[in-house]
Amino acid sequence: MRKQLLETVPFLVPAPVLLLSTVGREAAPDVTTISWAGVACGTPPMVSLAIRPERHAYRLIRETGEFVLNVPSAALLRAVDFCGSVSGAGVDKWARARLTPVPGVKVQAPLIGECPLNLECVVRNSLVLGSHVLFLAEVVAVHADDEMVQDGTVVAGRVAPLAYDPFGGDYWSLKEVVGH
Repeated sequence: MRKQLLETVPFLVPAPVLLLSTVGREAAPDVTTISWAGVACGTPPMVSLAIRPERHAYRLIRETGEFVLNVPSAALLRAVDFCGSVSGAGVDKWARARLTPVPGVKVQAPLIGECPLNLECVVRNSLVLGSHVLFLAEVVAVHADDEMVQDGTVVAGRVAPLAYDPFGGDYWSLKEVVGH
């Protein structure tokens, strides 16, 4: 099979689509769309999040050391796209995207009520990589809509999470099981 040598980029596709909610000590809560995130550790449960320092959410995370990763369903596509294209520094994205902030139990950053799955996170470490800073955060609380849970665990197909092709700009819905 022939291969083409391509531009060197972090070409892992699709990437998860997440709504990142943050809050500052004196700043209003913010929500932004991210896709450079993933599982970092099982015990303790940790996630990784890479974000550019010029992003408003970056400043809020640096200030408080916490955030919430919210997993949106395909039904939230318009809100997801909007929150990823406008800075929260001067816009109330919560109101414009019609999202509901819900108080967390472990962190000050709000959950997004419309998202079927929410992970409250506390930053344990960070690493400057270049264009992005990598945050390693412990998941300190997990919330899931009742209809997403079966036998104490989340059923991914019920969440119908989104995935994103950061190089083509397309969103994908992940719902169907194709093997086990």
